[in-house]
Amino acid sequence: MRHKEGNKREDIIKAAIKIFAENGYHHAKIAKVAEVANVATGSVYVYFENKEKVLLEIFDEIWKDMYNNLKELVDKKEVSPFEKFDALVDIIFDKFTESPEIALVMVNEQNHLLTHKKEKFTEYYEKFIELGVSLIQEGIDKGVFNSGIDLNIYKHYLLGAFRDLVNTWATDRETFSLNSIRQSIKYFSKYGLCKNCM
Repeated sequence: MRHKEGNKREDIIKAAIKIFAENGYHHAKIAKVAEVANVATGSVYVYFENKEKVLLEIFDEIWKDMYNNLKELVDKKEVSPFEKFDALVDIIFDKFTESPEIALVMVNEQNHLLTHKKEKFTEYYEKFIELGVSLIQEGIDKGVFNSGIDLNIYKHYLLGAFRDLVNTWATDRETFSLNSIRQSIKYFSKYGLCKNCM
């Protein structure tokens, strides 16, 4: 019975991602999420108090998964800062390539939550950002990244680039391929970081 309940909860999460991506969180209806998940509307409320809790859970799962992957990477002493940076970009893009729906929900809904519901937003988002900054700092400390970089500005530069480019891909996948965006971010960002590349 537990296994079945676990699957039902996951079905609700997947359905919510689809409906939030198609209609936007504010226009989405729990009844439609339940229909797509093939559960009774009341079943959604067994697992989630309200629609906001569903959205917050989506972000918690996404950022927890990315944080755990990044933590494992950052802890590897034998991996160079450049390799770690490439892997950081890959962790983010691998999550987006799971589905355009995940990308759209992240791009369209995360900023609203961070602006209006920051106290409820997943702790794994900030933990992921802090780990990413520590990865850049490691490269600076080892003398391979430029020490003149303002890490706070660089952090926002990367987040903005990801958000805008992934939104472009998710809404019009013929303009840019996700792989070309991935490789371009690596190229632009590393040449800004590299101490002796130019």
